[in-house]
Amino acid sequence: MDGKGQWMDNVFVERLWRSLKYECVYLNAFRNFKEARKQIGDWMEYYNDRRPHSALDDLTPSEFYAGIRSLSLAA
Repeated sequence: MDGKGQWMDNVFVERLWRSLKYECVYLNAFRNFKEARKQIGDWMEYYNDRRPHSALDDLTPSEFYAGIRSLSLAA
């Protein structure tokens, strides 16, 4: 990834993976792939539907992307 500003391309995905690892994967000893898939799926649902995000004015991603409220941007 070359060029000015390219590091920003991955910053949001990297933050998601870090949250997933520290809040779900590292805290659970999955016995098999089926259990891991279920618990990670449950965590993703929590992350998107119930967990408020400070970067989104304490809205959940589902609320924000559904257009319930938009962010107030500084001019």
